[in-house]
Amino acid sequence: MFVSSETLRDGFLEHLRHVRRASPHTVHAYAEDLRQFCAWLEEKELSDLTVLPPAEVRRYIASLTTERNLAKTTVARKAASLRAFFRYLLRQAVITHSPAQELQTPKRPRPLPKALAEELVATLLAFPDPARPDGIRDRAILETLYATGLRASELVALDTSDLALEANGEGEIRVRHGKGGKERLALLGKPAVAALELYLGTARPALSQGKPTAALFLNRFGERLSDRAVRRLFDRACGSVSVAHKITPHTLRHSFATHLLDHGADLRVVQELLGHADLSSTQIYTHVSGTRLKEVYDKAHPLAQKQQD
Repeated sequence: MFVSSETLRDGFLEHLRHVRRASPHTVHAYAEDLRQFCAWLEEKELSDLTVLPPAEVRRYIASLTTERNLAKTTVARKAASLRAFFRYLLRQAVITHSPAQELQTPKRPRPLPKALAEELVATLLAFPDPARPDGIRDRAILETLYATGLRASELVALDTSDLALEANGEGEIRVRHGKGGKERLALLGKPAVAALELYLGTARPALSQGKPTAALFLNRFGERLSDRAVRRLFDRACGSVSVAHKITPHTLRHSFATHLLDHGADLRVVQELLGHADLSSTQIYTHVSGTRLKEVYDKAHPLAQKQQD
């Protein structure tokens, strides 16, 4: 029985939402990539995906460069979307061979995110005004992001029940809404715990305006803070930190990972704290400074040790 490409596409998107538990942003990206592909198929009168030749998929990908002049990174992402879509159809026994399996596209460059120097992180953390409830909240946000390496989306999804603050000044956060629906544990140091305790004791009650809510971080209307609001905080803070590039929540996440490695943390520990499923993601995302590499080499290599003696 013939099933339209649009119906198959919609089934794949539902699979992403409810089985893979992909983020709304990821689902939207796949939906747009596949919408454009289905529109191209309709234009070429290639409506039956069960008999779609691999040459036609290659032709479509080539057209993204030759006709639409899209960047290599965009073309690579759209090709990845097609490979994932046809893998799904293969698992569902809709097709017997993926026409995108042998699809070759230029590898996307993976630029290394910028990390702040430790003294610049200290300047950033001191930016919020402690005389205002929103300033106390913003300090708690920055301290939490740097202490845990959380993504902005993970931070704003936190509830007060996800916090476990100990009397000894340390604490933990249960990250229930990690990337890909994965749950993990994040650790809090004493500065972050102190900032959170101040926020919970003074600023959050003022911001909540008596409204009952489970959300940890609130806006001035007593509602859950948005991802966009956190990014605006970083936009405001950029003026206080003299760097040549824009500072984002991900900058602080990368600084968290880089500083851990610089101070001797094991790469797999950093992988766990970042919530990466694959160690290769951590290896690309983090980098060890040249100074740190030399220190490790001098201590670990037997000939380097003899030269020092």
